Amino acid sequence: MTDVVSEGAMGRRTRTLRAELALKTLAADLDPRERLHRILEQVLVFVGATVAAVYSPSENGEALYLAESAGVPRTLYGLRDSYDVSGGSPAADVYRSRQPVWLGPEELERCADSRRLPSADFSLAVLPLRDDGCLVAVSEHPEGFAAEDRQCLVLLADAVVCPPPASAAGTDDLPASSFSLAMDTGHVEVDDEMLQLFGLGPEEFDGKVETLLSLTVPEDLPSLMSVVEADHISVGDRELEFRITQPSGEPKWLRLRGRLLPGGGGLPARLVGTVADASKLRSGVNEVARVQRLAAALATAGTVRDVGRAVVTALRRPLQADRIALAGLEGDRLVVTVLDPPQPEAWPEVWRTEWRSEWPDAPVRAMPTLAAALSEGRAAIWPAGADLEPALADVGPGGLAVLPLPAGGRIAGACLIGWDTPHEFGPDERTLLTASAGLAGQALMRAHAFDAEHELVGMLQRTLLPRRLPKLPGAVAVARYLPTTAGLEVGGDWYDVIPLADNHVALVIGDVQGHNAQAATVMGQMRTALRAYAVEGHPPDVVVSHANRLLMDLETDLFATCCYVDVDMEEGSAWYVRAGHLPPVLRHPDGSTEVVESEGGPPLGVITQADFPMSPLRLQPGTLVALTTDGLVESVEVDMEDGLARLAGELATSDPTNLGPVADGLLAGANRSDDVALLLMRYDGMSLRPLRESWTVWRVPEAVRHARRFTRRTLRTWGVVADPDAVLLVVSELVTNALVHTDGQVRLDLTLINDRLRISVADSSARTPIKPTSIGWEATGGRGILLVEAMSVVWGSVPVSGGKQVWSEIVLR
Repeated sequence: MTDVVSEGAMGRRTRTLRAELALKTLAADLDPRERLHRILEQVLVFVGATVAAVYSPSENGEALYLAESAGVPRTLYGLRDSYDVSGGSPAADVYRSRQPVWLGPEELERCADSRRLPSADFSLAVLPLRDDGCLVAVSEHPEGFAAEDRQCLVLLADAVVCPPPASAAGTDDLPASSFSLAMDTGHVEVDDEMLQLFGLGPEEFDGKVETLLSLTVPEDLPSLMSVVEADHISVGDRELEFRITQPSGEPKWLRLRGRLLPGGGGLPARLVGTVADASKLRSGVNEVARVQRLAAALATAGTVRDVGRAVVTALRRPLQADRIALAGLEGDRLVVTVLDPPQPEAWPEVWRTEWRSEWPDAPVRAMPTLAAALSEGRAAIWPAGADLEPALADVGPGGLAVLPLPAGGRIAGACLIGWDTPHEFGPDERTLLTASAGLAGQALMRAHAFDAEHELVGMLQRTLLPRRLPKLPGAVAVARYLPTTAGLEVGGDWYDVIPLADNHVALVIGDVQGHNAQAATVMGQMRTALRAYAVEGHPPDVVVSHANRLLMDLETDLFATCCYVDVDMEEGSAWYVRAGHLPPVLRHPDGSTEVVESEGGPPLGVITQADFPMSPLRLQPGTLVALTTDGLVESVEVDMEDGLARLAGELATSDPTNLGPVADGLLAGANRSDDVALLLMRYDGMSLRPLRESWTVWRVPEAVRHARRFTRRTLRTWGVVADPDAVLLVVSELVTNALVHTDGQVRLDLTLINDRLRISVADSSARTPIKPTSIGWEATGGRGILLVEAMSVVWGSVPVSGGKQVWSEIVLR
């Protein structure tokens, strides 16, 4: 418990330290409003808030006005532009009391302002500021604001300085082609140059924004209204391209760039910005043809990665983009499926450090600007020099486009397109991006459904295969399984690595006929049976013969092929059996390869009384053993002999020091119309070989004394000088139990490695010794196993051919 608390405290200190460092990076000469916006973005990142806002008092102190906000639109949580100081809102309560308030969903339902909330399924934090304002943060985390979140919020609130209230600006204070729109009345102030863009004279304009909106092409009016209506926007920058109808009847493209400024000092919020002629920026590209080509490519895209590649092909060259990322939205995380270019150094450092998997993923909340674009569901474009968080700014320093990918009434993902040099976004480009986003979103949803079904099949397959390979004494093994892409049926290929007694290891690979649930069931039964027979201590031919008889008894029409290799890690020798399967392929230490030719038996489940001859292998340190199924070496175009020759050639040119890349390289050209299983083992040889001695215990009155004398003499021969009393006691008890409770031959085995002595006694009875739960003083037996347990580091019993083996390990000091 102490360690857990220490780790938690360390995590809090780390988060607070990161927040402090982030505050120190803010330049002292930043514009006050820009500084405030960056602090609010840090609230989103370090606290995990979905929206953060600052309210400052009016000049007469009777109201609190919104000064700045960041995150998703605040209207989703009922946050208003202003609050009456004398009212019952949480913001007003904190302003009057100067004490922070932390409200969960239950408290929010009871507050006086709850009737304005669309729902109360979130938590609200309100903190006083040192200059009489207050900071408001919203969290959708089920546990609300934890202790570390509150600590960071207090730190960030202390750094907030409210900018002075924005004054009512006229057109004299604005650049050419500019406007200032009062959000409460809809009155807009414009200059003559902007009126010329709309084709109006000063005498024709009445100062109402509706007059300008009436000239908009009907198809573009909804997107334009979402910018100029207060209920649909939040504080921050906005950019939009739209069309108006000229007096001649021809459409004309205009570009609006604006920023919503919050009201203050009793003044209403205002949207200020510029409007420019975008017609001259038209690229002249045939976006319709490109959209048609993209639609054709997406129609045949079966997987999520196929969709990503089709989007990259359709957009990167026409847009002359420097990088494109496509990601699916899964919960609150973006799972990236395609990065182009794929090199890590082409992407921001924070992406490479935060993303953890082969196809990396990142939480949406780590990039508030991206989260806002996804929540609004509209394409967002930021020009060169836009102030974005580093995770996005470095994607497109010359311009960044974020395309939410809509599908079925929800956002399926996002596409990020970035440029390194300043890029002008023409209207045709906007049309191409919007159309591509819709097509990609629908294709992404279809691909997700296909991938989910394919993943379900793959998951079933993986549950029937080993989750991980064991560590081997003197060897390294890796395995790969590649399901077919020709359909969604589960296959019957399998592999296994089985540690056996006396530093033996069994390598198994097999293939059940067919691709269906029955083949997968038989595969699981065969793998389990082979493992059970192997652990019992049978030689390879007996193991495979038992598995063959079992498959015949299962009354199935399916058969299976198998290759079973028993490797002695101490001696570097092996025996293997083939049941209708491909032979092993060896890569020798000098780089030469060999497809081992030997006699094999029929497939399993064909003939009841089949012979499975054993063949020897000799392994030098550095030898690589490759076992595979026919999907890797055989196809309609390639016969098996040529495929095995190609496999041997690729092994010859490979570097066996790292087997993972070797396995991946061999699978690169695999035939995906069939399953593929691949098992590689590099034999290195054991650096320290154990010492072994065995003794057949005679059934004579002095048998236990003879076993003790053999043990004492063996230890003396091995140079063991430690007191052997504990060892002799264990030998006495195990040998006595075997002689008293079993019939037949009894064998005593001693193994020493690294000062660890293993004592094993094998007999012909399969019954495992039972440790008594309690023993009375009058009992005459039952204490032997308790003594063995007390003297041993570990002990146990395993089945062996024809009986069992009881063993104990003792550390010699």
